[in-house]
Amino acid sequence: MLRLEKRSEDGGRFDSSFPVCFLVADPINAHIPSLKMFQMRQSKFRHVFGKPLRRDQCYDNIRITKSSWDSTYCSVNPKYLAIVTEAAGGGAFLVIPLSKTGRVERDTPLVAGHKAAVLDLAWCPHNDDIIASASEDCSVKIWQIPEGGLTKNMTEDESIVDLVAHQRRVTFVVWHPSANSVLLSAGSDNKVFIWNVGTGEPLVEIDLPDLPLCASFSYNGSRMCITSKDKKLRVLDPRTGEVISEGQCHDGAKPAQCVYIKGGYVFTTGFSRMSERQYALWDENNLSKPKVIDEIDNSNGVIFPFYDPDTNMIYLCGKGDSIIRYYEITDEAPFVHFLNLFQSKEAQRGIGSITKRAVNVNTCEIARYYKLHNSGLCEVIPFTVPRKSELFQDDLYPDTAGDIPAISADEWFSGKDADPILVSMRGEFIPTRKEAVKVVRKSNVLDQMPSKTQQQARISMVETRNHENTAQVTTAPAPAPTPAPAPAPVSAPVAAPAPVVAAAQTGPSLPPGFDPQALLDDVRKLKLIVKAHERRIKSLEDKVAQYEANTSDEEEEADHC
Repeated sequence: MLRLEKRSEDGGRFDSSFPVCFLVADPINAHIPSLKMFQMRQSKFRHVFGKPLRRDQCYDNIRITKSSWDSTYCSVNPKYLAIVTEAAGGGAFLVIPLSKTGRVERDTPLVAGHKAAVLDLAWCPHNDDIIASASEDCSVKIWQIPEGGLTKNMTEDESIVDLVAHQRRVTFVVWHPSANSVLLSAGSDNKVFIWNVGTGEPLVEIDLPDLPLCASFSYNGSRMCITSKDKKLRVLDPRTGEVISEGQCHDGAKPAQCVYIKGGYVFTTGFSRMSERQYALWDENNLSKPKVIDEIDNSNGVIFPFYDPDTNMIYLCGKGDSIIRYYEITDEAPFVHFLNLFQSKEAQRGIGSITKRAVNVNTCEIARYYKLHNSGLCEVIPFTVPRKSELFQDDLYPDTAGDIPAISADEWFSGKDADPILVSMRGEFIPTRKEAVKVVRKSNVLDQMPSKTQQQARISMVETRNHENTAQVTTAPAPAPTPAPAPAPVSAPVAAPAPVVAAAQTGPSLPPGFDPQALLDDVRKLKLIVKAHERRIKSLEDKVAQYEANTSDEEEEADHC
């Protein structure tokens, strides 16, 4: 099916992610319209695909919460998986190490410290053992998971910090990307607090005109964007609460989500007046008109955007959907380019994305999602870029944000900004073990030793020839005597062949008619012929590989159509 992107409000072009056909009138053959096809946009993420792991490599038998609040119910980091669970008489969530796959036992320890349902979870980006939980009991609690995972239930007395300031339920929490121990919390009291978790004090209090729905920090944390129930999108200074820019967001009544994009953009998802799901891209300094806005479909589930700043890709996961769409964001119109989608049979109740520094670089994995099913299964879905090379792919894995904070909380509150400290992904690359190279030579006539029978026959032939030559020399007639008798002429012919016989007996001689120069010429000709055949084989292999690549591209284009 051909998908045609609509034009943006500011006159953007059509999306060139897919080939789009236009009918062009031919002045000569007016009755036969011709098709002109635009060239497909090149992207190294064009063939990204998701493939779920086997059931035994996932997490099963989880009592996922049945809360109707629009949340992801899941948070993942390189060590643990946290899922909000159903609990009677309070709020609880499950924390299990990523290595413990399979069936989760009913008596698995929980973090059960809230007096009401847990609505949101967020792992600290600078400490893999710290997690924040927001609850309907008007509090935010910070927990430290013991090394290796839970061995018993954690109660409310075991939280390391209790953040109490909201007067109504706390709906979501967001950690600062580069400052240490800085946390944002928002609640149904229309307030947003910026906390210094190290001291447990709210340093900034921001009042909003309506219920906050979603918030996100910029790349260095100097700004934040927030959507609210009054259908407004705002960009604020998180230190003072001052509104930098404000604009009308999606017109629908259902919740809108937002995420800050590198380069000064804000990406939002929401609904139109006709309840059609949309996405939009905004300039942080001008929220009066979106740079691009497009409709997705007519489903009614809230779409949660997950942004990867390293690849500039964004994944859209709708609640109740069985599809994960992913796009690439660029600086060229139409800015948001559709790449592909992952589709399965089961609907997703919640979903979580793992930190980039935890992906498997040996398999070219660029993202991994943990999809919660209504049946209690947490399905693991890696997204991979197909590459034939087994080397580390520098273009897929630029330096990513590490677990070391760039600045302290006091430095950030005093006005200092800093980008996250980046770490290289090359250290996570484990080269595959190579076997010893075995060189197989092409055998020829000269590479074979003669058999013992042939060797004995050649030696016998040489000895027979030498014996015949010696006999002929020995029986040769002597010259006629001269008047002056002398024994020298008689003995001279007999003594002459003596060194010849000794030389023949010391080693075998070459057979008669043997030409070593001709043999060397034949060897040289054979080598030239072999090299010519090797070049021809190489060219044929290249042609076959090019044909297979073109065939796979045509099949993928046909599947997309």
